[in-house]
Amino acid sequence: MIALITAAIAPGMALLSYFYLRNHYSDTTVGFIFRTFFVGALLVFPVMVLQYAFLTEGYFQQAFLRTFILYGFVEEFFKWFLLYFFTYQHTTFTKRYDGIVFGVALSLGFATLENVFYLLANGLDFALGRAIFPVSSHALYGVIMGYYFGRSKIEHSKKRLYLFLALLFPFLLHGTYDFILVLFDIYFLIGMIPFMLLLWWLALTKVKRAHQLDV
Repeated sequence: MIALITAAIAPGMALLSYFYLRNHYSDTTVGFIFRTFFVGALLVFPVMVLQYAFLTEGYFQQAFLRTFILYGFVEEFFKWFLLYFFTYQHTTFTKRYDGIVFGVALSLGFATLENVFYLLANGLDFALGRAIFPVSSHALYGVIMGYYFGRSKIEHSKKRLYLFLALLFPFLLHGTYDFILVLFDIYFLIGMIPFMLLLWWLALTKVKRAHQLDV
């Protein structure tokens, strides 16, 4: 049990550390980053209940609607909502990159607890695949969401546009990820590997751009 929980938590903590260590933060900010992580973890429960209820009642049975609306939009909207009201409204962003760190923290909180439940149900054999694909993809959605939150916080003239993009792009990317799983089925790696490479490129481009704008 301990090994399984460790395997479930380790990828999320490693990715959070990677993005966090790119900048120095005060002890106060570090505490808020970890609180954001735990808020993201708690989000798993209402999202799972909502998704289960919709599927049980027969809604979103078509693959496109299920992947883009029930999974992509619902999960990213709730992340966006909590990031906006829990962090964006109550935290001072001194740099655009701050948004990325908080976005990653919340997304990885969600992905980590989701991963714990998945491995408890299916076993350690899936730990590596979960770390490479679902957990890391959530982190990268968080990078992109947080990048636009950071720009919205600093660049007031385009505040609403950036807040909209902070939801739009993660939702579309998340929906595409899940649609690839359904479309390719057991051959999902054919579509998933190029998609993940593109997702990493997009996220790291946002990281680089945030640093350039913060100079």
